[in-house]
Amino acid sequence: MPKQSEEMLMDLWMPMLLVWITCVSCVSVTPIVGQSNSTQTDGSAAMASSLGEGQRLLSRAKRGWVWNQMFVLEEFSGPDPILVGRLHTDLDVGNKNIKYVLAGEGAGTIFAINELTGDIHAMKRLDREEKAEYTLTAQVINADTDEPLEPPSEFIIKVQDINDNPPQFTEGPYRASVPEMSAVGTPVTRVTATDADDPVYGNSAKLVYSILEGQPYFSIDPNSATIKIALHGMDREMREEYLVVIQAKDMGGHMGGLSGTTTVTITLTDINDNPPKFSKSLYEFVIPEDLPTGKMGGKVKANDRDISENAKSTYSIIEGDEQGMFEIITDTQTQEGILRLKRPLDYESKRAYTLKVEATNIRSEPTSGGPFKDTATVKIVVEDSDEPPVFSKPMYLLEVNENAPINTVIGTVTARDPDATGSLVRYFIDRHTDLERQFNINVDDGKITLAKPLDRETDMWHNITVTATEVRNHSQISRAIVAIRVMDINDNAPEFATEYEAFLCENGKPGQVIQTVSAVDKDDPVQGHYFDYRLVPEMLNNPNFTIKNNQDNSISVLAKHDTFRRQKQEMYFLPIIVTDNGNPPMSSTNTLTIRVCGCSKDGIVQSCNVEAYILPIGLSMGALIAILACIILLLVIVVLFVTLRRHKNEPLIIKDDEDVRENIIRYDDEGGGEEDTEAFDIATLQNPDGINGYLPRKDIKPDLQFMPRAGQHSGPNGVDVDEFINIRLHEADNDPTAPPYDSIQIYGYEGRGSIAGSLSSLETASSDSDQNYDYLREWGPRFRRLGELYSVGESDRET
Repeated sequence: MPKQSEEMLMDLWMPMLLVWITCVSCVSVTPIVGQSNSTQTDGSAAMASSLGEGQRLLSRAKRGWVWNQMFVLEEFSGPDPILVGRLHTDLDVGNKNIKYVLAGEGAGTIFAINELTGDIHAMKRLDREEKAEYTLTAQVINADTDEPLEPPSEFIIKVQDINDNPPQFTEGPYRASVPEMSAVGTPVTRVTATDADDPVYGNSAKLVYSILEGQPYFSIDPNSATIKIALHGMDREMREEYLVVIQAKDMGGHMGGLSGTTTVTITLTDINDNPPKFSKSLYEFVIPEDLPTGKMGGKVKANDRDISENAKSTYSIIEGDEQGMFEIITDTQTQEGILRLKRPLDYESKRAYTLKVEATNIRSEPTSGGPFKDTATVKIVVEDSDEPPVFSKPMYLLEVNENAPINTVIGTVTARDPDATGSLVRYFIDRHTDLERQFNINVDDGKITLAKPLDRETDMWHNITVTATEVRNHSQISRAIVAIRVMDINDNAPEFATEYEAFLCENGKPGQVIQTVSAVDKDDPVQGHYFDYRLVPEMLNNPNFTIKNNQDNSISVLAKHDTFRRQKQEMYFLPIIVTDNGNPPMSSTNTLTIRVCGCSKDGIVQSCNVEAYILPIGLSMGALIAILACIILLLVIVVLFVTLRRHKNEPLIIKDDEDVRENIIRYDDEGGGEEDTEAFDIATLQNPDGINGYLPRKDIKPDLQFMPRAGQHSGPNGVDVDEFINIRLHEADNDPTAPPYDSIQIYGYEGRGSIAGSLSSLETASSDSDQNYDYLREWGPRFRRLGELYSVGESDRET
């Protein structure tokens, strides 16, 4: 190794190696640039001479210089640039004019090379954490011709780390939790610090962890940074939260190292290690006997030092409630035990109760040996209350016949005062449930009697409410429902199920069934109705009809012959007597109406009117109606057609009796010039001033004499049509006597003026000599001839 390199390494105090490598593996038949073939050693020549003919001589070329890497300390600063290393080539023998050239990352800005000596200097202060190494390229060239003497070679300059970055906790501050009462050594959490220094070189990034605050409760592993429990029996109920300060120090924790800190908030989570505890061992409640069932009678509370699910308890009655009078439930919000009634209390039967209540934790720890419990005694005193009367039944069912006479006793209701005083009770009917006052009640003994006759067919059931009131306290009232069923008697005669209307075909056969008749009865028989049908005595020998019992409470009406004709008799009436089987039996006479109709061969009824018989054979009433409808439709079409033709031929003339309408006249035809007077009425345009300055309105009925209205004046003879129309429009809008009719007149008229002005020389004040008619040629083809005439005149005059 050259002596200059050793001196440089000693100056940097760090091991830097400049490697000079001879390329022994690169074999080439051509010599390296800058070396001649005569530089081969004698041994090489001898080897070449010993080879036979036909064999090619391989010569081993020697690289001028090759190096691997250099080092420079980061954060080094001084008055002069720091020497990084020196480059040297075998071509530099002192008598050649060579120059070193440096290229690559930072060449010329961060690193500079002495062209003559090959020394490399760092020009700036370097930071390894910003960039750890630089790749550069060195080359030797001829100083005179700038021609390369050797190929370029690449090398690396590495920035050597120093301990200039403290450890950092990038994820802090930390929060962690651990169950209370955990064993010593139980892991809590792990923290992580990072150091930007080089972890490979030296101990700059080797971290050691320690606890600054938080002992003796917690400890930390110095290498893995795992925080653990260090104290036995840590109770959440004593202290729930701890703040631990962790330090990370580099350089393996040795003196001079940098450090960083973070905080870890550790919370002890709850476990069920505390039993519920009643605040009192004895609870006393006074409950009135009239407290409704399901209502609260008192509250008990078992406190638990635990929290959340571990503090929840359930309550139960374990002794003293053999009759099942009470129940206790848990209020999920307050964790109180709510004592409620399951059955009504009775002061007269039992005046005190003693219960034993237990509170049990819902959750339990596996090592606790079962759920925690606590018990308390609850003493309940029943307070006497003035109770309302109590009926012997909550509901009464009574029956009465519908023909029962007034003042008949239907039934009796009874009620008593449950209090020890035993007050008398009076009875009343709630008239809101008996609006027709059909029943009465004895106020002293509760007997219900009939006040009005009943009809089962109108109302089968009557539901009334009876109240019982204490004599000494009228505010104590009880109610009971009394359902009264009206029993049926046979008081309604049977009648036809519907209003029958039978039809008889003229071509019917003897014995043909005309109609099946059934009956109904409004009464409610016990075993069902059975009806007996018969003809009235006057019709027993009826020559036309007879009846037949169908054995199902119905009969069939039969025809006796086939000689029925509509012309002879159109309608027959058959009285039938219907009798029920009640006690006593009831009967009624019902009349069946039978019409004689014309039928088809299949027995289908077609017409039952006598007038229809005169219609042609084969023409039914439906066909006749269709024909009449077609005739009426044709007449309507003809009338509409004639009406439209009349309206079309009427001229558009304003009649005296049709003056209430809109009159819109629109002229939208440019016409063929002044000679075309057929397209529209040009009289108005020819005489815009009107008759003495006044034009009658065409949209109202004209007067006999056209007289100008007061305040109207004719305009001058030279008035423009547009101005004239605007004046007349203003007058019409301000005329209070004119009816509100719309009158629109649109004239495609440009007015009397002309953009060309007057062509006559009569009105001009200048003489002919002053006129210049060249502008006539610019007016277009229509004035071309006129321009030629005037132009010729001027030329002749000049001549």
